[in-house]
Amino acid sequence: MGGEAATQTLNPQRFKLGSESERAYRLKWEAWEWLYCEARCRCIGLEVRLQGPWGSVVDVVGIGPNNVIYAVEVKASRADFTRDNHTEADIARLRQRQDALRRRMELANTPGYRSANGDRTRLEQEAERLKERLSTISTKFHDPRFLAIADYHYVMAPAGVVLAENLAPGWGLLEPGPREAVSAPEKAIRKNGGIVSNVLRAIARANSTTMMRAYGVRFGAEGARFPREDDCQVL
Repeated sequence: MGGEAATQTLNPQRFKLGSESERAYRLKWEAWEWLYCEARCRCIGLEVRLQGPWGSVVDVVGIGPNNVIYAVEVKASRADFTRDNHTEADIARLRQRQDALRRRMELANTPGYRSANGDRTRLEQEAERLKERLSTISTKFHDPRFLAIADYHYVMAPAGVVLAENLAPGWGLLEPGPREAVSAPEKAIRKNGGIVSNVLRAIARANSTTMMRAYGVRFGAEGARFPREDDCQVL
């Protein structure tokens, strides 16, 4: 009876981040299911901030038998995937374009330059778009530091959103089902200095934060604030 009542009051959306789309949220749980059922992970966390030189938040992290570490990045759309699938060479080319555009803008602002105001406006708009693109572009999928945090790296995306030929070296592909569409190669990462213990602690921290947020804890500059006792509801 108690278990049935608890099931009826459980809200599956409790763990959803406010900025997260419904599609991305469902994909996270698809990744969780694959890690548990197929990779046999028994320690899994969402939004795990792994320590080290990268210090990045990974969407889903799991530790399986023999302390094998899995990192899964969820990509709900092709644009979301493309944003992280750039190399340092791509960024260098964009910076070259930015430098060339800056020189054109300086020329357009010199006295005697024969150009309509519309040309200068167009250059300014192009410069702003390029600046915004550089601020959001990421080399995560190709960064050796990020590839050194887990034995296996996977992208979880809806079928057809990410093609096998677009995957960066060292990555596999998961699709809803959940199923492994492309196997990820195992990496020979160095597991010294307590890396497994660090990942376990990171998963524990992430799960604690997730449970606190689901319970209604408010996070802010002053730290975590728990709900008042009369706001609490025992499941």
